[in-house]
Amino acid sequence: MVRKLTEGPPFKVIVSFAIPMILGNVFQQFYNIADSIIVGKLIGPSALAAVGNSFAIMVLLTSVLFGLCMGAGTVFSRYFGAKQYDELKISISTSFIFIGAVTVAIMALSLFFINPIITFMNVPEEVIAENKIYLQIVFVGMVFVFLWNWTAGLLRALGNSKVPLYFLIFATLLNVALDLLFIIVFKWGVAGAAIATVVAQGLAAVCCVLYCIKKIEFLEFKIKEIRFDKKIFKLTMNYSILTSVQQSIMNFGILMIQSLVNSFGMQVMAAFAAAVKIDAFAYMPMQDYGNAFSIYVAQNHGAKEEKRIADGMKISFIIVALTGLAISAIIWIFAERFMMLFVSAVETEVIVVGAQYLRIEGAFYFLIGFLFLFYGIYRGLGKVRMSIILTIISLGTRVLLAYALAPRFGLNIIWWSIVIGWALADITGAVYYRKVEKKTTYNNSA
Repeated sequence: MVRKLTEGPPFKVIVSFAIPMILGNVFQQFYNIADSIIVGKLIGPSALAAVGNSFAIMVLLTSVLFGLCMGAGTVFSRYFGAKQYDELKISISTSFIFIGAVTVAIMALSLFFINPIITFMNVPEEVIAENKIYLQIVFVGMVFVFLWNWTAGLLRALGNSKVPLYFLIFATLLNVALDLLFIIVFKWGVAGAAIATVVAQGLAAVCCVLYCIKKIEFLEFKIKEIRFDKKIFKLTMNYSILTSVQQSIMNFGILMIQSLVNSFGMQVMAAFAAAVKIDAFAYMPMQDYGNAFSIYVAQNHGAKEEKRIADGMKISFIIVALTGLAISAIIWIFAERFMMLFVSAVETEVIVVGAQYLRIEGAFYFLIGFLFLFYGIYRGLGKVRMSIILTIISLGTRVLLAYALAPRFGLNIIWWSIVIGWALADITGAVYYRKVEKKTTYNNSA
């Protein structure tokens, strides 16, 4: 049920723990891509644009919850690695109460401000109606996003990355089946795609909650143990809020780029919507590896196994570099074919614009892979502020260059600005890590 990442060869431990997370996110991305493929093929480009734009908004809003759950998971990992089980139980109940309350607030505010959100995104007139109905439905389902991320984060923090994978496979297959049922049979259009997503998310979340209640025996709670502890809340929030801020900054930057892209018209908007889904799927293995590495670092940091962290970091850079280059080669060769998964061959402008994006930005996936590793190690070490700094550098560069130069040089400068932002953040992360490594070596020798 649980697994310690403080024992065994670092390469074997990290990879065997990361693989289920990577496979799980393969299904998670397929789960997201399924909506776009089915909607784009069966309804048309305007519906694809609406779903794609909604995805960008949802990623920003759910990044707050994802960041809070990820930060709480880091605390769980540290307590578990240090064998401080009483503190672990208190941090579990404290984080659940707090993040649950934040979820309700975000859901209510999102529904109330839905019109200003759509206006801010520069959504073309012909897409607004479909965009709004899709958003309204998925906003209501945010409670399931919270339940899923929190329970999956808890299981992974305890070294169990397989069970979340099983539930993600179930949710993905269900989502595809419901998409086809609601769109083809019931003729519900974009609303059907949204309902399918919420139902699949909801069932996966409920199953994961029930598993935690039934199977994690040493974490059985008595009523008196379910409480909100101010001291542990402060520690948990030190991780959670900063991680959430980092995730929110990252996705707000993406949202700003989406808004700029939308100003180029519906065809470009549809191309970007499809290309971003391909993009997220392509670099997802490295993102999940970084998240798995963060849990590895947190458990070993809690157990004061600093040498295992350094050994794991060296191995991880090699793995990420090779993975990024291999994925870039595949994307470069098959860019147009990947785009045609989302739209018919007659949509030439959509295909050309999307392929240009993938060939420019996708050639440098190893850079974002390194960035995910830096996020992972700094989050695991409790230096979350450094992750925020790297995010600001990456996204700030991207947004500033894109908005300053795109009106004059066109779309391609937007894609190049992403690459430049990754490179600058990586350089900063590497320089800071050398300082951290030297300090750790000095302290251990003393």
